[in-house]
Amino acid sequence: MKQIFTFLILILGLGVCSGVQAQVDAVQKLDAVILSDSKLKNYAAGIKIEKLTDSVLKNNATSLTNLLAFNSNIYFKENGAGMVSSPSFRGTTASQTAVIWNGININSQLNGQTDFNTVNTSNYSSIDIRSGGGSVQYGSGSIGGSIHLNNDLTFTDHVETRLKTGYGSFNSKNLGVNSSFGSEAWTANIGVDYVDSDNDYKYLGTDSVNENGEFHNLNMNVNLGVFISDKDILKLYHQSYIGERNFSGTLVGPSRSKYEDENFRSMLEWSRIIGKFSSRLKVVHLHEMFKYFENKDKDNYSLGRVNTLLINHSFNVSFNEKLQFKTILEYSNSKGNGDSFKEPVRNVFSTTALLNHKPNNSISYGVNLRQDFTTGGERPFVFSVDAGFDLFEHYQIQINGSKNYRIPTFNDLYWQPGGNLDLVPESSYQIDLGQNFNYPNFNVKLNGYYINTEDMIQWQPNSTGLWSPINIGEVASYGAEVEVKSHYNINEHQFNVSGHYSYTVSEDLETNKQLIYVPFHKGNLALAYNYKVVTVFYQHMFNGGVFTTADNLEGRFTSLSGFDVGNMGCNYTFFKNTKNELEIGVTLKNIFNEVYENVAFRPMPNRNFNIQINYKF
Repeated sequence: MKQIFTFLILILGLGVCSGVQAQVDAVQKLDAVILSDSKLKNYAAGIKIEKLTDSVLKNNATSLTNLLAFNSNIYFKENGAGMVSSPSFRGTTASQTAVIWNGININSQLNGQTDFNTVNTSNYSSIDIRSGGGSVQYGSGSIGGSIHLNNDLTFTDHVETRLKTGYGSFNSKNLGVNSSFGSEAWTANIGVDYVDSDNDYKYLGTDSVNENGEFHNLNMNVNLGVFISDKDILKLYHQSYIGERNFSGTLVGPSRSKYEDENFRSMLEWSRIIGKFSSRLKVVHLHEMFKYFENKDKDNYSLGRVNTLLINHSFNVSFNEKLQFKTILEYSNSKGNGDSFKEPVRNVFSTTALLNHKPNNSISYGVNLRQDFTTGGERPFVFSVDAGFDLFEHYQIQINGSKNYRIPTFNDLYWQPGGNLDLVPESSYQIDLGQNFNYPNFNVKLNGYYINTEDMIQWQPNSTGLWSPINIGEVASYGAEVEVKSHYNINEHQFNVSGHYSYTVSEDLETNKQLIYVPFHKGNLALAYNYKVVTVFYQHMFNGGVFTTADNLEGRFTSLSGFDVGNMGCNYTFFKNTKNELEIGVTLKNIFNEVYENVAFRPMPNRNFNIQINYKF
């Protein structure tokens, strides 16, 4: 394998760059250095993208679930705090939201999802939320939208280390260190975080507590970059997650189960930039593994494991400042083994073409095409068209339409008993219209969308009572979203306000019923005030009621009521200069002691606190 990799680098480097002598443009060089996913910036003229700022990341818990629940339009259902967490993005299912790590889709090959409570946000440079279909650029599952976890590398002279430690209710502890250092020729970023909690919160309104809910996990990120010439950059990205958690019981039944899982992701990237041309080769290894113990006190468990090797090559041509074109070739090989699905293998090859054109300073549009070739299955062809129009100084219109897809997972195809080898990929068409009002201290985004998905894969009991997946569903999801952000400074007083609201209809077209665990209404609001060394903030989230059964009946056993949850906190900086900074923060969560459930009969925590100490040097 090592010899093949070396040979590919030599051939692609010579083929792409031979005969080109132009000087590297400074701006283009900067983008190539710090961005791991340039598609997100350069080929999305008509796409709604929200970037979460450093201050937002700092004032939120390290769980990706909590971060996005309070700072986006995405709805989450959790099987209790810290347990399995899955999103509903624009009314779609959890397997129709893609998670992108430095440009690579990392959704599980087993169930097609990412558990958002296994993603620690501490060691990412930025997190972006891309709304709407993105299968052309990011592959299977990018139907409702995608979440982008970015490790941006900066080539400047710098040395900085951050230490973080915290303690909170339910004997919750966290410890983390992140160090970044480098020069104009090389750079490195290393981060390690450990989280541990007894998670034994009280079930409000009862005499019970959350038994068997303890968990701990370890996250590590290592990111390196080096210029091997004035035109070539090598980057290495690695992320490890090792977790163990007991699965909480419910209000109606205890649990003794335990779940161990690990995810290892490594990517070697070689970028070559010469004038108008750039070539990027990525070689990626993804490993996922789980062990499920029905009884944590016994050594009997079920096992599942998948290893994926992925090779991705992109070639970009910037003909001028107004026209650029990119091609992407990608091959992936996934091999699994487990107690319930033996040893499945999947090979996928895809070809992608992206075009972005700016006819003038007011109009930008893109046309994107992708063809997949998949082992033993249909060959999805998808496309997208998007455009942005700057009609006035502070007013922009964005529009996009696309076809997207999701291929059946290993569990869907091979799980025994119940897997179905006759499944076909889900197919989705959608359109999105957005209006953006941009002022120096005030921004508003209004979006309306419609998504139609055919051949939905649903697990249902057959005539023998055995659960098995079939292509049966056709779902229409449509709605409206509002995003508001404002910031204002009066001398040394800084005020920040942000909010989101979404109205979502996601209905089975056969029954005209709302899908389960999709609220019609969801909103959140964040307020922050800073004066010199003090920051005070408040967060509020409202989730409307949801149905928990397909018949859409109101009742304790068929629906959940809506709820409001508020958090507030204060951060104080004891000293701050160019080299050192010490900050202590206190956060009170669920300050109104709201009784609520994200999943039926699985209560969420009562009022609780967390204390954080951050030291930068």
